Amino acid sequence: MSQKENSKKPQKNTLFGKRNYQFMLIGIGLIAAGFILMSGGGSDNPQVWNEAIFNFRRIRLAPMLVLLGMAVEIYAIMTKPE
Repeated sequence: MSQKENSKKPQKNTLFGKRNYQFMLIGIGLIAAGFILMSGGGSDNPQVWNEAIFNFRRIRLAPMLVLLGMAVEIYAIMTKPE
């Protein structure tokens, strides 16, 4: 074998690139934010009805963030690495 063949560094064959991992972290953050926004609203007294469980944040905003996070995750997985 020649000297050049021995001096070659082995290439890293990673499944995803840096950009893919960045999008994955963004997607995970969006999903986590959606679940955090969905939580809470419980009542200390089970005999008292709390209308706060039907507000905009829990019914529309939080599920949209979770779905957006899932879409970002799919994009991150499907994008070709550099």
